[in-house]
Amino acid sequence: MEIDDKLESENINNGIASKNDIIMLQLLPAVKSLTTESNTHVKSALAGAILGLAPLVGKALTIEHLLPIFLAQLNDDNPEVRLNVISNLEQVNSVIGIDHLATSLLPAIVQLAEDPKWRVRLAIIEYMPLLAEQLGLEFFGTQLTELCLSWLVDQVYAIREAAVENLVRLCIKFGPEWASQFFIPKIIHLSRDENYLHRMICLQSIISLCKVVSPSLCCQYLLPTALSMHTDNVPNVRFKVAQALSNLGSQLDEKSIENEV
Repeated sequence: MEIDDKLESENINNGIASKNDIIMLQLLPAVKSLTTESNTHVKSALAGAILGLAPLVGKALTIEHLLPIFLAQLNDDNPEVRLNVISNLEQVNSVIGIDHLATSLLPAIVQLAEDPKWRVRLAIIEYMPLLAEQLGLEFFGTQLTELCLSWLVDQVYAIREAAVENLVRLCIKFGPEWASQFFIPKIIHLSRDENYLHRMICLQSIISLCKVVSPSLCCQYLLPTALSMHTDNVPNVRFKVAQALSNLGSQLDEKSIENEV
């Protein structure tokens, strides 16, 4: 029995050593050699695959060997490479922990938020709710909040629409105080913006937000804002006002509406 236990222990140790040897001596060198590849398709495929290795190699090896690689890939000249890295960030976040996420990845994410390729910006927006979940309100901070608000006035319609839905999800995550402190003041500000597209996104924000906040917030801020825009000189804005009022009406009781109107 004692001999069998000893042999089993040796086999386990050998198995662990063998796995580490494969990772250190074969897998990681192969990955690093591919980072110098000039072929766009290879780099793009590597960007997606490399992040899948993080759970396999563990926290220490990920931080030491993989993190520098995909930080470099986040700044790759090819937008598809950057996009693949962003789309798979969830896998590495769960491995490296919040400290390295905040210090290493956040600066790169903030930089990519202004990427000239709108699909890269869209991928960053779609990643924000997950980031908020992992960082929490304290770590998410003012910088990322301002970043999320800035997308409301992006030049690309798809980005503006995604920004609204992202902010609504953040309101659900962080609560009514966060909505009152950050999102609602931005909505009110956009209602007076000279650019009619910004006024349109203000109303879309009201339509989406009124479904997830309390009737009191709707009555205090959202309904008066929508009503203030009903004489807008742009027909599309007035049409959007009607849509906003219809959505608000379904969230408020008759008395609240009568008091405002």
